[in-house]
Amino acid sequence: MPKSLTKTQIAQYDEAGYLAPIPVMAEGEVLALRQKLEAIEAEMGGPLRGDLRHKTHLLFPFLAGLVRHPRILDAIEDVLGPDILCWSSNFFIKEATDPAFVSWHQDSTYWGLSSPDVATAWVALTPSNAANGAMAVIPGSHKLDQMPHRDTFHRHNLLTRGQEIAVEVDESQSVPLNLRPGEMSLHHVRLVHGSAPNPSLDRRIGFAIRYIPTSIRQLEGEDSATLVRGEDRFHYFEHEPSPRIDMDPALLELHRQIAARNAKILYRGTGVTSFNDPAALRG
Repeated sequence: MPKSLTKTQIAQYDEAGYLAPIPVMAEGEVLALRQKLEAIEAEMGGPLRGDLRHKTHLLFPFLAGLVRHPRILDAIEDVLGPDILCWSSNFFIKEATDPAFVSWHQDSTYWGLSSPDVATAWVALTPSNAANGAMAVIPGSHKLDQMPHRDTFHRHNLLTRGQEIAVEVDESQSVPLNLRPGEMSLHHVRLVHGSAPNPSLDRRIGFAIRYIPTSIRQLEGEDSATLVRGEDRFHYFEHEPSPRIDMDPALLELHRQIAARNAKILYRGTGVTSFNDPAALRG
C-alpha cells in the first residue's frame, strides 16, 4: 500500500522518470526555511561555497529536519522502499539575473553508486518556473543506459565538473518542472535534465536531497550516509550523526572529512581534490 503517492503517480515515475509537483510544506513553513538560510548567508558574508555546499544537512538542524520531512520520505518510500539513506544534499541557488546554469546531464555519471535505484527530491524554497530557470527534463530518458559525458568546468555551470552529455539532446522533448514554494519534484538518477540561467529579479532557490535504499553500495571509495527511515541491514555506508546546533563544532571536522572523501569520488580522474579547489568553485 503506497504511503502518499497514488498508483498512477508511481506508474508515472516509473515510466517517465520524474514526478512533479508534489506538495510538501505550507507557504509559511517554506518562507521560514528561506529566511533561515538567508540569515545564515548574511552571518557568513555570502552564499555557502566549497565544502559548505556539500551535505548541508550535516551542518544545520533545519536542513537535518528537512531531509527527514515525513511528506518527502513517504513519497521516497513509495519509489525506493522502506529502508532509506540520505546520501547527499546541497542547494542549487541562482541569484537574480544570474548566468549560472545546469547543463544537460545524468546524475549517475560520477556518483559511483552500485545501482540506479536512486531518487532526488528537489524542494523549491522559491518559485521555480520558466521565468527563473526551472529544471527541465527529458521524459523517459532514465530508461537509457549511462550516457557519455564530457567535463567543461565552466565557471557558470553549477555541476561539480561542469559535466554535459556528449551526445545531442533533443530539447524539443523537454518538459519544465514548474514548482511553487513548498513543492518538490522527484527524479530518477539517470533522467536527463538541466536548467537555464535566471533572468528574473529574485533568487531561485532549490534544495536537492539524494536518497538511496540501504542495499546500494559505493563502488569508488569510502562513503557515508544518513539513515532517515527504516533500518540498515547492510551497513555499506558509515552512518552520519545529526547537528544539534548550526555549524556544530562537534561535527565540523567530521563534515570536512566526509566532504574530502566525497570530493575524491566525484572528482576522480580530474586532478581536483577538494570542493574548495578554485576549479570547483563557481561564479
